[in-house]
Amino acid sequence: MTDVRAFQRTTRQSPYKMRLVIDQIRGKDVNEALALLRFSKKHAARQIEKVLNSAVANAEYKGREANEPVDVDTLYVKHAVINEGPKLKRFMPAAMGRATPIQKRTSHVEIVLGPRVSGRTAGRTAGRTAAAGGGRPRTRATAPAGRPAAKASPARPSTPKRGK
Repeated sequence: MTDVRAFQRTTRQSPYKMRLVIDQIRGKDVNEALALLRFSKKHAARQIEKVLNSAVANAEYKGREANEPVDVDTLYVKHAVINEGPKLKRFMPAAMGRATPIQKRTSHVEIVLGPRVSGRTAGRTAGRTAAAGGGRPRTRATAPAGRPAAKASPARPSTPKRGK
């Protein structure tokens, strides 16, 4: 299964406050992230929970459409971003007949879910061969045959410090 995404545009919450919550769930399993959002006191947690539930529903729909079984327990939050949306510009009356501008900020929420790949080195060593630079790193002691190993330059003598 490939990655699944869900968006919510122009959420009426400032991006700064939303990012505080989204940072907590990035990289976590879906069930763990939902539990964390469910018991959070922040208003942003409710909005992000809606988007996460939508992403899970999208994964189930995509699996049904492709005739593949989808295990929700293997999904994790692969990518979670809060971007700034359009600002609602308002004015508030101030002293001496002035008007003070107020910006009501909005956010765009984007969550991408992916299947957790089992195995420790899966993807880490894929496609790496000795010819492609995946072999042992070359050091000065293992220079190619025919060329002498480079000599280390002598250490610089320390200069005396000025002062009293």
